[in-house]
Amino acid sequence: MTHRDLKDRIYPQFARIGQALASEKRLELVDLLAQGPRHVDALAQETGMSVANVSQHLHVLRAARLVDAERRGNMTVHRVADPEVVRLWLSLRNIGETRLAEVKEIAGGIPGRANTETISRNEAERLLQTGALLLDVRPRHEFESGHLLGAINIPIDELPDRLPELPRNGRIITYCRGQYCLFADEAAEILRKNGFDVVRLEGGWPEWHTEGRPISSSTGRTGS
Repeated sequence: MTHRDLKDRIYPQFARIGQALASEKRLELVDLLAQGPRHVDALAQETGMSVANVSQHLHVLRAARLVDAERRGNMTVHRVADPEVVRLWLSLRNIGETRLAEVKEIAGGIPGRANTETISRNEAERLLQTGALLLDVRPRHEFESGHLLGAINIPIDELPDRLPELPRNGRIITYCRGQYCLFADEAAEILRKNGFDVVRLEGGWPEWHTEGRPISSSTGRTGS
């Protein structure tokens, strides 16, 4: 094999990954699957796409070996094929944040975020050692798939009715699906208006998980 033969054969394989991710809809699907496995109907409901469109996008992601499918009864459940897929997505996103002024402009307009203190993941780990409460406001099935170690789950739509369950003598750290999910911001606003000491975690489940920080998973595994 010559140098030219090698390049002509290997680079098209890498390009399959880029082509599979060259769609805002497929990026959103990867972002959702980073939270936990889902079937096509659930993905369609989350994204506002038709089941047929979701299926087509998943076919592309599976062809690039970024997503796996597993048959469960009469339903097919999809999941990211490897944690490295989530890291790839986060790396792509980080480059966009660094290089694209439009991303910074859009992120700067996220409603309510300027009114809530945001703490880093390192600072959150220190606060947890002093008794702070981690509040996961994602849907229950995402929490059950995996969550930050020690967190409790109150989905955002249940939070207003479940405020009496939360302590008022300590700091609460809200988190959700990640940097561009608004659930944690909405939760922080609800808690702040009701007199709680609350901060928002920078990022969320995928950022925490891919950094190897302590988690609890659906397999019962704890630790990093």
